[in-house]
Amino acid sequence: MADPALHPETPPYHKTQPLKQIAIDYTPDACTHCSDSNSITLVYDHRGGARWRTTTRFLYGTFSSLIQCPKGNTSGLNFNIYLSSMEGDKSQDEIDFEFLGRDRNLVQTNYYTTGTGNREQIHDLGFDCSDGFHRYVIKWGPDLIEWLIDGKVVRKEEKREGEWFPEKPMYLYASIWDASYIDEGRWTGKYEGCDAPYVCLYKDVHVPAETAIDGCDLILQVSLSGGGLRKNGGIFRGKLDFGLVDPRLGRLLYSIV
Repeated sequence: MADPALHPETPPYHKTQPLKQIAIDYTPDACTHCSDSNSITLVYDHRGGARWRTTTRFLYGTFSSLIQCPKGNTSGLNFNIYLSSMEGDKSQDEIDFEFLGRDRNLVQTNYYTTGTGNREQIHDLGFDCSDGFHRYVIKWGPDLIEWLIDGKVVRKEEKREGEWFPEKPMYLYASIWDASYIDEGRWTGKYEGCDAPYVCLYKDVHVPAETAIDGCDLILQVSLSGGGLRKNGGIFRGKLDFGLVDPRLGRLLYSIV
């Protein structure tokens, strides 16, 4: 029998499956999805950009895609793949891969907790991200986040005692947009658009197989000793329309009625 210490079992939340369905948040005619080939195309041109996301959120797991970024003079553009509890929410949790149009040999990683980021790191890819497909992976667990490119871990963050860590269910998102206005163009460069349309390709997209969250508005820690449900240190008092305790995650998933 193999020694389990030498061959640890993969946590169940890291099992994956092909992405079958997406939602398009804006400019639907600039985004195409073929579920049969598991491929998605985003275009930036005179219409602006577009953004797609999964139709469900996930609580932990492995997310991956082969990506070929746009060619030409991409200055000013941001193209990406990332997790977010809700785009536009000021208290979101988020985990990012972001390509900076001013230099396609770079990628930025970052993560947010309750709306606070400022954890950016810039990585030299060692290649032009528009030259063929490369695989980008985010592995997110209760105590660890890993960012991988072509099978190599480029960043690892572990949860530290007393510090916030992403724990809200999150959608998988991807978009292409003009970020010229951020930091007066120093982040992604100034948009010129001389090579539009810009096409970003995603294929072989995989999402967690067992951690999709449907109909859950909040997540509470289960109090095992206090005789009640606790949220941010306080006792929650309310009516639940259903409840589910996941012993692997130690959390109660529910929605309020």
